[in-house]
Amino acid sequence: MNDKASILIVDDEEVVRRSHLRSLADTGCHTEAAEDGHQALRVMEQHPFDVILLDLRMPGLDGMDVLKTIKERWPESEVVVITGYPSIETAKEAVRLGAQNYIAKPVGPDDVIKAANEAMTQKRWALRSA
Repeated sequence: MNDKASILIVDDEEVVRRSHLRSLADTGCHTEAAEDGHQALRVMEQHPFDVILLDLRMPGLDGMDVLKTIKERWPESEVVVITGYPSIETAKEAVRLGAQNYIAKPVGPDDVIKAANEAMTQKRWALRSA
């Protein structure tokens, strides 16, 4: 990745947000974190991110609603769902709504970097072919 890539981490657990931020610290990309869906959408309004690492189960606005809103308002952003409660149903729904990837927790630093890289690659290809 390069310094042009921007990644938003959305998770209600502080330890997860910090872990993902730490994992991406040496990648040269711009990273920020949001603690819930409402905050994530406010941050996106200020500065749309290239990649969003999104938890599904959060208080208030859940991840599926956030995913749907992001893909409607910022379709060029790639969303990677990272959930501690994976199921076939939510995986299908996430992909149907436009998620680029769907990953079950726990995830290690390499998993986070790989997911972000793949999403950024997908975004670059999509922009190139548009």
